[in-house]
Amino acid sequence: MKTIATTIALSALATTGVGAEENRRTRVAPAAVYDVAPGLGHFTDDVLFGDVWRRPQLAARDRSLVTVAALVATGKSAQIGSHVGRALDNGVEPREIGELITHLAFYTGWPNAISAATEAKTVFEARNIAPVGESDAARIEHDAGAEAARRRTVDATVAPTAPALAALTNDVLFGDLWQRPDLRPRDRSLVTMAALIAIGQPEQLPFHANRAMDNGLTETEAAEVLTHLGFYAGWPRAMSAVPVLERVLATRHEKKAEAMSERSESENADITLTRAGSAATGGPEAYFTGNVEISTPYKSTAPARIGGATVSFPAGTRTAWHTHPLGQTLYIVSGKGWVQKEGGPREAFGPGDVVWIPPLVKHWHGAAVDTPMVHFAVAEALDGSAVTWLDKVTDAQYAGDATVD
Repeated sequence: MKTIATTIALSALATTGVGAEENRRTRVAPAAVYDVAPGLGHFTDDVLFGDVWRRPQLAARDRSLVTVAALVATGKSAQIGSHVGRALDNGVEPREIGELITHLAFYTGWPNAISAATEAKTVFEARNIAPVGESDAARIEHDAGAEAARRRTVDATVAPTAPALAALTNDVLFGDLWQRPDLRPRDRSLVTMAALIAIGQPEQLPFHANRAMDNGLTETEAAEVLTHLGFYAGWPRAMSAVPVLERVLATRHEKKAEAMSERSESENADITLTRAGSAATGGPEAYFTGNVEISTPYKSTAPARIGGATVSFPAGTRTAWHTHPLGQTLYIVSGKGWVQKEGGPREAFGPGDVVWIPPLVKHWHGAAVDTPMVHFAVAEALDGSAVTWLDKVTDAQYAGDATVD
């Protein structure tokens, strides 16, 4: 079966340069190249810069990001200066070049990044570009569900063997680096893809290709990255990435088709009305302390993941410690209650208050010691699960140090 990745990438690699006119391009290759390897000079001027760099499937700015990323990744320091200059001419900001180098220190090693920073500084000084400072822009927030799934994968596959590496992956690589605002998420994904292909690591490509397209990179642009890297990383590495991208695109198309089918079914579904107080049950003893009542529970149908219920807490009752993979929102209907994050202070709330518990935060909530409380709880399910119950809250933990106004 022919796929978009194979059709676009292979045809582009095979036909690049067809129809180029001799001597109609301004020379980019140094004269020494023509003296030693005139064929290389021809392909450099007429094919690489005369055709590939002009292809509309990838903007010149993106091509510069991909090229600089490939050069940093492969340690080609002698070529970095000219392409940093070209990147600046193509609209890449100095801070973006610096952040590209910072980012690739994690993916291709500190020595390559330090060498690249030295070369970039020479270009900046020649152009009278001031030193780059830390950005004061807001940190980038990524999809909570995707991050929770990624963290679970790291904890399951990396932590048992290399716990420190797992912690650094979660807290520094994705918890800090990927949230820095100096590169847009799409561009950060783009340079990561380019670096992985350039160093011959296609097995790492599926996650980052999906992340790139989730961040706005189109399928055509993804395929063109492979075409461009044929010249900067070599044909074998570009070709090795083609079947990987092919599988990524095929899977995305299948999921899109499934989502469209589910959407069609949902559009024909009936509205569900859950009456107040219906299906009332006592809260399971393993998850609650006291006679807590759960009523009006509801659960959406796919592709929606939201569900919830009204929960009534008599005075002095509470949940056990628990977490939610995608977080939880509590709308306080009546009474007074408390909520507490593990290691944090106990906080009081009352009617009209809204409480947001972030994903994977261990916490409990319940009524105040002398006042009943009712809240409406809303949470999304991840892989069919909306909550993970843990140990019960002890009387001492419940008593805490906080006071209720």
